[in-house]
Amino acid sequence: MMAIALAATCALAAPAAAGTPEAAAPPPIAVAAEAVVIPPGAALQPTVERRHRGRFNGRALRYRSVVEEWPLVDPDGATVATVGAIAYLAEAAAPERPVIFAFNGGPGSASIWLHMGFLGPKRPDYGAQAGDEEIRPPTAPTFALVDNPESPLDVADVVLIDPPGTGFARVVGEAGAARVFGVREDAEAIARFVGDWLRRHGRERSPRYLMGESYGTVRAAEVARLLAGGPTATGRMDGIALNGVMLLGQAMDGSRRGPELASATGLPSYAATAWYHGAVPRTVALEAHIARARAFAEGPYLQALFQGSRLDAAARASVAAELAALTGIPAARWLALDLRMDAAAFGREVLRDAGLQVGAYDARFTLPLAASGGDPVADDPAMGQYAPLYVATLHTHLREQLGVETARAYNAIEFRHVNARFWKGQPPLQDNHALALATAMRRNPALRVLVATGHYDLVTTTGAAEQAVALSGMPPGRVTMRTYASGHMPYVGAASRAQLAADVRAFVAGGASP
Repeated sequence: MMAIALAATCALAAPAAAGTPEAAAPPPIAVAAEAVVIPPGAALQPTVERRHRGRFNGRALRYRSVVEEWPLVDPDGATVATVGAIAYLAEAAAPERPVIFAFNGGPGSASIWLHMGFLGPKRPDYGAQAGDEEIRPPTAPTFALVDNPESPLDVADVVLIDPPGTGFARVVGEAGAARVFGVREDAEAIARFVGDWLRRHGRERSPRYLMGESYGTVRAAEVARLLAGGPTATGRMDGIALNGVMLLGQAMDGSRRGPELASATGLPSYAATAWYHGAVPRTVALEAHIARARAFAEGPYLQALFQGSRLDAAARASVAAELAALTGIPAARWLALDLRMDAAAFGREVLRDAGLQVGAYDARFTLPLAASGGDPVADDPAMGQYAPLYVATLHTHLREQLGVETARAYNAIEFRHVNARFWKGQPPLQDNHALALATAMRRNPALRVLVATGHYDLVTTTGAAEQAVALSGMPPGRVTMRTYASGHMPYVGAASRAQLAADVRAFVAGGASP
């Protein structure tokens, strides 16, 4: 593959306002016709910088926001694609201040979810909640922004990365797609961006961390390996050491689990969901119910699945009865499905009697079973309900807080063009990318990993995360596992967001323990 490099942009918008933005708000962001590809020679987005004040974890902070588009340049000097970056940088900070580089997944998703849900200085207002869960967000305007004191800006600068084709980042000409779409190509582009960002901002002395969510955990693992190593793999020796990698909703070995293993690793999440919705009696606490499911999954259930058709009728009935007790789904249904159930089937079965489907991305969310359009994102009870809130508030934040004025569309999710080209006709996630992270940890004995999962995440379950780490070869003493009473996005919910923020701060400070 032809190597690509990054060149920094230097065009600046109007001078930054002091303190909380006071400049006149620019016109609303318009939606342009182009989606992913821009023609060769098209102008890059101008860099926009503003100054702000905020309070994070009780600490007052002056900081800058910097919105940039960085071109990816081939050896002949031609721009083949761009990377988008929205950075929040403390004023007058020491060059040793940590930096968190963060990205979401898809592939084809911008960093909107981590940006607005957790890392940025503002977050969506979920509205008045009956409890602590934020699981009934407003789904139609008006939408509002509020301060986000849980943002870790008190301990680290944050750089939100939008890979080519997402956010404001684009591919230059049709030929550019082959250069940047693909697991390896994508990781090389982001690794080069990280290295160039550190150099151009004079931050070579800063401790640096990656945070990836969903497919972003694959990206984080591969970027960590590329930054650490070696000329035989990359043609270069970047020698850029990381201090830590944070994985939210890990998907590093996503499609490698067959139906038997997926059922076993998913069972603790199924049990948690059933307990949450009262589909099983709450005679014990949530954690005790999950522990029962985990013990059963790792023992009798896995053995029964391994035996398959050799399992006798009595043993089969006994397993089905325990599955029913754990999930609230009748034993007869488990028997009809040969004791196996994937997340999609479980999401339709667990509250079927109530006519409800639970969310795959967050099983606390529900929508009626009837009238689903079948789209795995738009019709998911969780993603379909909180996406409008996130998209609307991001655009408000870009315009009113960050001063972005552009006719270019911000692609929150661009699956049709990006995802379709990314896999080049091959099945997705056939490799175990946890091995790449284990390799990076071997090369750098100081590299630590934080794995954050949600009890109610049916897409990347807690059991799958535990198995991926256990089989990867990562040194257990340098891996911190944390689980939250939340879903795929563990920052949805006031209590889980606060706990995640505390864990991230401790991790960045080097205080997290396994």
